[in-house]
Amino acid sequence: QVQLVESGGGLVQAGGSLRLSCVASGRTFMSYAMGWFRQAPGKDREFVAAISWSGDTIRYADSVKGRFTISRDNANTVNLQMNDLKVEDTAVYYCNAEKSIIIIVHNKWTSLTNWGQGTQVTVSS
Repeated sequence: QVQLVESGGGLVQAGGSLRLSCVASGRTFMSYAMGWFRQAPGKDREFVAAISWSGDTIRYADSVKGRFTISRDNANTVNLQMNDLKVEDTAVYYCNAEKSIIIIVHNKWTSLTNWGQGTQVTVSS
């Protein structure tokens, strides 16, 4: 079992930056890929970014490419640096961990298993 705790959300003006972090724990966590999803009000949860356990494979949604950067501090912590934020980035951001980055990137979120509680990101105009 994997436990995930997100932090770093908040309110920021358009064009600003935020950094989200997710700390994972649990004896089965080693070698898991990690990712970020988001869910805006009235919309389905969508993929944002993912990173493999080793960090050598990274994927982004087209909507965030060039603005967001996913990274791992260590085996247990993943970060999402969000720059040039737009109003449409407003959402609850969820951390996810799965055994492979392929699982995160190629499956609908409803098929994924390990989630944090979410952190709110609000971008004002």
